[in-house]
Amino acid sequence: MSEPITLNVGGKLYTTSLSTLTSFPDSMLGAMFSGKMPTKKDSQGNCFIDRDGKIFRYILNFLRTSHLDLPEDFQEMGLLRREADFYQIQPLIEALQEKEVELSKAEKNAMLNISLDQKTQTVHFTVREAPQIYSLSSSNMEVFSAHIFSTSCLFLKLLGSKLYYCFNGNLSSISSYLQDPNHLTLDWVASVEGLPEEEYTKQNLKRLWVVPDNKQINSFQVFVEEMLKIAVSDGFCIDSSHPHTSDFMNNKIIRLIRYK
Repeated sequence: MSEPITLNVGGKLYTTSLSTLTSFPDSMLGAMFSGKMPTKKDSQGNCFIDRDGKIFRYILNFLRTSHLDLPEDFQEMGLLRREADFYQIQPLIEALQEKEVELSKAEKNAMLNISLDQKTQTVHFTVREAPQIYSLSSSNMEVFSAHIFSTSCLFLKLLGSKLYYCFNGNLSSISSYLQDPNHLTLDWVASVEGLPEEEYTKQNLKRLWVVPDNKQINSFQVFVEEMLKIAVSDGFCIDSSHPHTSDFMNNKIIRLIRYK
């Protein structure tokens, strides 16, 4: 047994061992306590992490047992998922995804409605041709919008573990864009050939990705296909009355239902 280590996580103290903290070497905690990343100290000399102290108990228990144990009335799944993302504990992230699927399937009848919109927008940008030579260029860009409503709030949380925005060089879960537990609006653009990467950030243009497949969504067809995969895996099926099955991929209002 290694010497005990006391952590100050957001003002809450936890005592554990070095072997527990490094049980997943590829995680951020594994990097911190193997010496690959610097650690901060509080005034008492404890390792300090500026994150949610209350939720860290579930992180620490997973490090100890490799099992996700949550109380039956647990109401902070979104927060726990964000903390798991922060600490980059991949097995915990996967366990949370499985748990959310399990919880979603335990819900009763549910409805999923998706309204789609698409337009073309012209973007103007500068291209650096030489150290002191710039030229003005423009290109047409496809802009997409999807308004998603579901009576199953757990399904929208599931989407948050699958769909990510790419912005400013980083991927971030769409979970933070939930307007309320049952509504979600997505706005994104397709990649434009020749548009410098920094222009997406300058012009506040987000792209949409599916993880863990690392697949970019550049068309409505791809978006609908990915939504179908996620929804069907969660027990939904196409509402045969709207739209007609043969016209599903061409319709801009899509309804799926789940019976229990």
